[in-house]
Amino acid sequence: MRHLIGFIGLITLFGCGESNKTSRPNMESKARQIHENVITIDTHDDINVKNFTDSINYTQNLDTQLNLPKMKAGGLDVAWLIVFTGQDSLNQEGYDKAKLNAMAKFNAIHRLCDSLAPNEIKLARTSKEVRSIIESGKKVAMIGVENAFPIGEDLTQFEAYHKLGARYISLAHNGHSQFCDSHTGEKDNIWLNNGLSNLGKKAVYEMNRLGIMVDISHVSRESMLQILSLSKAPVIASHSSARALCDHSRNLDDEQLKLLKENGGVVQTVALDAYLNTSKHENREAYMKKIYEDIADSLGIMWVERSQLGKLSEKQIEDYLENSGKVYELAKEMVADRNDVPPEVDVADFVDHIDYMVDLIGIDHVGISSDFDGGGGIKGWADASETYNVTLELVQRGYSESEIDKLWGGNLLRVLDEVQAYAASLGD
Repeated sequence: MRHLIGFIGLITLFGCGESNKTSRPNMESKARQIHENVITIDTHDDINVKNFTDSINYTQNLDTQLNLPKMKAGGLDVAWLIVFTGQDSLNQEGYDKAKLNAMAKFNAIHRLCDSLAPNEIKLARTSKEVRSIIESGKKVAMIGVENAFPIGEDLTQFEAYHKLGARYISLAHNGHSQFCDSHTGEKDNIWLNNGLSNLGKKAVYEMNRLGIMVDISHVSRESMLQILSLSKAPVIASHSSARALCDHSRNLDDEQLKLLKENGGVVQTVALDAYLNTSKHENREAYMKKIYEDIADSLGIMWVERSQLGKLSEKQIEDYLENSGKVYELAKEMVADRNDVPPEVDVADFVDHIDYMVDLIGIDHVGISSDFDGGGGIKGWADASETYNVTLELVQRGYSESEIDKLWGGNLLRVLDEVQAYAASLGD
């Protein structure tokens, strides 16, 4: 249906007649106004602690896909900054090492809001705080935890993370954790927990008790189903898309999406090319592979395919993500004038997933995320400065302001409210 509306809109925009000289500007003016009116929330932005120092930080227009100048340029109101830790050994040594990494990222986010840019951005823990901060003219930071691995086997750490501002946590990443199986088990059909471990089941109850949203984006299908059967509050997929359109284990199939709707949760469509259009992504990557490798070699930078990142150390992953943007930018410039370059995955492909999931489970259960500085970014929404382009595409496809408001942040804030209301109902 959305595709039909968009097609009719394009006919109106580009059909014959003198009136068409003003129709596109009018469409863009409408999109600009909507973009200004709604709260725009991106639920997944990775960080590197190197960018949270007195000399190098998000007040500057760094090479990062997300920073304050780019948020302001693109009209992005809220960024969920991510405390990410890669999977390591399931033992105390591994947990202790991971905890240091997690604490460094928590501290970096607090440093940004408390001392580096307190007049520009503030940490929010509730939807009320989000709205209040935006009304004051500041940008909003929120905290998500990607992989509960650093928590170890000490469930009291969920409360410690909550006090630090964490408002969603995923129980696994790219590898099975002590809490549950990862989506990566699909590749070899080797599982550790057959869904949730006993510790993972307790973790779901603990997050419900605290008012932390459970994030199911990286967990296995069976883990997700078990989480839904246990959780008394809505859950989220912080950065996933529709498996029916792109058959990747990080995406949700129709059954999962329908169950997420029954749960009252929300899926935050992710702007990562490999999760949006398989053929376009693979054709483009095959063409660009040698170019990336040559550029990285000339810069003295390690280069691997994203599918190989799981084999790298935490430090190697951070270095790779820090430098990959330079390689991509130089490669884009190198092929700009070539006629044989396969097309990039773009904002239209991204909104195709939004269309599909809205048609399947309804406007109240779909949202938006980028995965910036963690592999995300597509043509048209390559960084936060291009955030408006998503709104423009939604307007061109016939979405109303109230619908766009739900997609950009209303649905996510509604889920946060419900999760926190459930926790409050339990009492102390």
